[in-house]
Amino acid sequence: MKKVWILADSIVSPLGLTTEENFGKVRRGISGLEVVENSALNSGPVYLGMMKNFDHDASVSKFEALCMNVIQQLLAKVPVEFDRTIFILSTTKGNISFLEEGRQDNPRIHLHETAAYLANKFGFKKHMVISNACISGVMALLVGKRMVESEQFDYAFVVGADVLSKFIISGFQSLQALSPEQCRPFDSLRKGINLGECAAGVVLSHEPDWNEKKSNVRIAGGGLSNDANHISGPSRTGEELGFAIHQALKEAGLERGDIDFISAHGTATLYNDEMEAKAFNLMSLGTTPLNSLKGYYGHTLGAAGILETILSAQSLQEDELIPTAGFNSVGVSTAVNVIKKNESRTLKTCLKTASGFGGCNAAIILKKESNFKS
Repeated sequence: MKKVWILADSIVSPLGLTTEENFGKVRRGISGLEVVENSALNSGPVYLGMMKNFDHDASVSKFEALCMNVIQQLLAKVPVEFDRTIFILSTTKGNISFLEEGRQDNPRIHLHETAAYLANKFGFKKHMVISNACISGVMALLVGKRMVESEQFDYAFVVGADVLSKFIISGFQSLQALSPEQCRPFDSLRKGINLGECAAGVVLSHEPDWNEKKSNVRIAGGGLSNDANHISGPSRTGEELGFAIHQALKEAGLERGDIDFISAHGTATLYNDEMEAKAFNLMSLGTTPLNSLKGYYGHTLGAAGILETILSAQSLQEDELIPTAGFNSVGVSTAVNVIKKNESRTLKTCLKTASGFGGCNAAIILKKESNFKS
């Protein structure tokens, strides 16, 4: 099988309009979360990561404009042959805001129509949608990896995005899942999640030397599972996420001790953090350094897995562990080694996990290499 590399990436978020801007602020501990008072979103104040002053053409939605910004950045970095490229859109709700805006008859309220619109806008000949709750981003990366790996395509443009709306916020409120303050992943005082919006994208290929700057981070392995526990509540044992991690390690040809750090889903809800902690311990990863990036962005839904993968790849390249914003003391029943401060150390591998409604779980392994031969 050919190795699949991350050739280029892009993040457009409340923390900045490029990957470099975003990683620079995250490593300095700057969060994009704040109290938002907007009656169109919620009857009272709510802690969110909102894209403010993001100007865009009125002919497209905010969601579409975010995706287009990311795609434009990626195409500027990697000019591709569209005949050998697949465009993959990862999102949970897409243009769901059309319902609130009285545009329910707009065909682009349907995810496949939005993907087709974006693909046609830029010239992609093939496209698809991955929408599987909160693992959408990680799953989309795995699908892109396997399509490139099997030589169906030379390139995969994987773009994840979601924007906030009253529909989305009220849904999480109905589950009593929202925190009234900055979220605290894995912390004893955690009260729930914050929601956020952004777009993030990567270009995957089996050719690392597409220009003078060779890529050095690849997706080495991945795994998917479903615990079938509850429509919104995760497994109580963590075994199923553990199985996805096992698959990822096996595909990557790595042992548990080879993982240098974990980028957890880490939503800061009572059940998710507990489940993840159990899964990591079942896989003998309880002492592996771990972070959650939700305290910087909130939960960005269909963008989360891609956003957090890009930042984890940056950590690998910079040999720097990023702390978990909002964390102070462990609040889960099994020990986890949550990163509390920036630390420089040699890094080669990262495990990225995600879990979502319906019991879905995903894991991928990023590996930094200096040998570019596929």
